[in-house]
Amino acid sequence: MTNKLTIKILVLDDEPFALKLTSRMLANLGYNSVTLCDNGRAALEQVDSAEHRPDMILLDLNMPEMDGIEFVRHLVERRYTGSIILLSGEDEHMLQAAENLVHTHKIKVPGSLQKPVTPEKLAALLEKWVPSPQAGAAEAVKIHGADELRAAIANGELVNYYQPKVEPATGWVMGVETLVRWRHPTDGMVYPCEFISLAETHGLIDELTRVVLTGALAQAKIWYEAGLSLQLAVNVSIDNLASPDFADFVAGLAAGAGVPPQKVVLEVSESRIPMDDLRAPLETLTRLRMKRFRLSIDEFGTGRSSLTQLRGIPFDELKIDQSFVHGAWSNKTVQAKYDASLAIARQLDMEVVAVGVEDENDWDNLRRTGCDLAQGYYIAKPMPAADLPGWIQTWQARMKE
Repeated sequence: MTNKLTIKILVLDDEPFALKLTSRMLANLGYNSVTLCDNGRAALEQVDSAEHRPDMILLDLNMPEMDGIEFVRHLVERRYTGSIILLSGEDEHMLQAAENLVHTHKIKVPGSLQKPVTPEKLAALLEKWVPSPQAGAAEAVKIHGADELRAAIANGELVNYYQPKVEPATGWVMGVETLVRWRHPTDGMVYPCEFISLAETHGLIDELTRVVLTGALAQAKIWYEAGLSLQLAVNVSIDNLASPDFADFVAGLAAGAGVPPQKVVLEVSESRIPMDDLRAPLETLTRLRMKRFRLSIDEFGTGRSSLTQLRGIPFDELKIDQSFVHGAWSNKTVQAKYDASLAIARQLDMEVVAVGVEDENDWDNLRRTGCDLAQGYYIAKPMPAADLPGWIQTWQARMKE
């Protein structure tokens, strides 16, 4: 359970009365470490401070000088790792559009609230909020350099964690997604959002992907030999697909590990697919599909692909982005986007994975709508490979109950 006394909350709103009202609500809910700012510049000073950096920001969208959308852009530049609750007098569609924008920047959004904010609705959002691993920590997010990452790859500091993918209809564990972590010798666990783009920018992504794939395939072989026949998903960069040798490289690794290609899913983020020039990635994706690897389009709904374009790419699986999954049961706009994504996948005869299943209501919604696979914290957080067999036993017992 979240320790309210250690969580730092920043409220950014240009209306003095709204600031005082929100502050009083938070105090009544037990949140005592609250900072109030009436303009974006003052709020960014708090974000820049290692001592005062907030774990949660309650952000008003409509402000003079620096509006909420511009403020989010500054947070992205600062690699903000906390969460945001959006506040606005705008209609639900505008709030949802802003929420989706924040999601595309990889910043967590437990939800949004229309003004006037009520204590009950604010409490509900804060109660379901899961702080990021860094929440409550005073230390600043460190920016690592390319040479440091290059050394980390060479020194074996990258480790794979695995998040289960289960079938809502039966509860069966069907596979896992591989999620790389950087076990830094002094900074502790560093998450991929902090170094994947660094690898892409400095030409290290092929080497990084090789390490992740090699480790994941070796682990899959261990599981198979232990009687766990799980589908293995691994994220690949669009930069990997630019190499004409990538398909042969992946096939060689799988063959060397003794893992059937049909058991390997290669995930590509929709937001990174260059829909205006698909020649290089399409060639590699087609060759991988011909070699019987499964292909998945990840974070669907955050990019620019159309139904016509998707028909021309040999994807087997569509992963609905978490911003269209979590809370859809209580939000008509989000539910409509989830339903539309599901319908597109059905038209293209693709398997559907819903990402961001964080509570029982999300889970029930997937079962009701017939989604194929589910993934999220309600099921399990990413875990070391050694923890997976024990977790499966616990999950099976939970499903029986």
